[in-house]
Amino acid sequence: MASHSSKIIPLTELAALVADGNSLALGGSFLHRGPFALVRELIRQGRKDLEVVKQSPGYDIDILCRAGALARARAGIVAMEGNFGLAPWYRKAVERGEIRLEEHACATLTAGLRASAFGVPFMPCGGIHGSDLPGLNGWKQIEDPYGTGESVYAIPKITPDFAVIMANEVSEEGDVRVYGTSHWDRIMSRSAKRVLVVAEKLAPSASFREQPELTLIPHFLVEAISVVENGAWPGSCWPHYEVDYPAVEAYMKDGPAVLKQHLDSAPEAREAAHA
Repeated sequence: MASHSSKIIPLTELAALVADGNSLALGGSFLHRGPFALVRELIRQGRKDLEVVKQSPGYDIDILCRAGALARARAGIVAMEGNFGLAPWYRKAVERGEIRLEEHACATLTAGLRASAFGVPFMPCGGIHGSDLPGLNGWKQIEDPYGTGESVYAIPKITPDFAVIMANEVSEEGDVRVYGTSHWDRIMSRSAKRVLVVAEKLAPSASFREQPELTLIPHFLVEAISVVENGAWPGSCWPHYEVDYPAVEAYMKDGPAVLKQHLDSAPEAREAAHA
């Protein structure tokens, strides 16, 4: 039985917290440990005009474009990984002008999130001299005030409305544990206005007190959680499961019925159908 302090709610209610036009920093990377169940539920609920903020999106941004739910993106590299190449519906959306893209390097997007997390208006970033990105995005070049003669670019702060994180384990109170690499999830959770979590498993609260060093995001930053087994499908969530490559291949097919078939075959949809 959930305690009075439990932050666990159904996936449908978690998605309902997100409004049309909101900006979402989506955790994970490419096909790995993304909060894909929540992304699909946003599509089922008909959400529109969303923005995705992510250094390395793939399936998540692609399916939102395919469903017509995305209006804006701040992204670095976007792909379905080596097995499948570029994200086709994202690419079509950009080429047709259906979404507004602020193209980033992973480092510049991280700098913008860090600025927000640290409470400053911008964050200096090197390594993009000679790139077209500063000109395209209007980033200002500033000289080192300490007289070295070097310069950096000032990346404006990026403050998403939500960070949405896929976790391995959570406590009822909202502590979040991730196994393996955390990608950019930590800085996303510190820069966003609100934090939502999809988790594979519920773990005892005592286990978080016994090993606090394993907590990636503390409960006081987290607004709400849904526990959804296989919530990162068709991607991986190490060590629980690997990428479901046949499912990704089926999603990549063109055709008017493919998106609905894919949504209906998702684990959370099958569970709801048998509830």
